[in-house]
Amino acid sequence: QLQLVESGGDLVQPGGPLRLSCVASGANLEYYAIGWFRQAPGKEREGVACISGTAANTYYSDGVRGRFTVSRDNAKNTVYLQMNSLKPEDTGIYYCAADHHFASSYCPLGLNYDSWGQGTPVTVSS
Repeated sequence: QLQLVESGGDLVQPGGPLRLSCVASGANLEYYAIGWFRQAPGKEREGVACISGTAANTYYSDGVRGRFTVSRDNAKNTVYLQMNSLKPEDTGIYYCAADHHFASSYCPLGLNYDSWGQGTPVTVSS
């Protein structure tokens, strides 16, 4: 059974960078679409970035495009979310999610993923 564990969340100053990791066990992530989501206090969970399966196409929400980069290291069975130029509105719990039912070149930013991690907190504040 696929399990996902996020790490890398921290307190960071506005404008700073942070890299999150999503490590998988129980399955080969290369064949999975991976999404990154965040949930700010009092708000609904939203998709921010995703990377498709073997084609490794990437998609971003309007609010993070140009600042966030999602990538994968198949040898480490890990997906990363590099976040630059962080803003206070980027604060929230960040989750990764995986699903192998999507086409290899596609991943959605919606919540329809099968497997989810427990999340890692990111706080952007001075």
